[in-house]
Amino acid sequence: MCDKQGRPNLKDILANLAGPVPLGRKIGLLLRNNLYKLRHGKNCCGHPGEPGC
Repeated sequence: MCDKQGRPNLKDILANLAGPVPLGRKIGLLLRNNLYKLRHGKNCCGHPGEPGC
């Protein structure tokens, strides 16, 4: 999840990665969400709670 300024919080990033999602899906979400952030020049992908957001 992101803070009020749209910056990711390290504690939330680690919590998202520790969630009960299968490893393959987790890696896919991590890549998808980070690619979205890079393409659109944003700090948050808009999917709070997912890996990579």
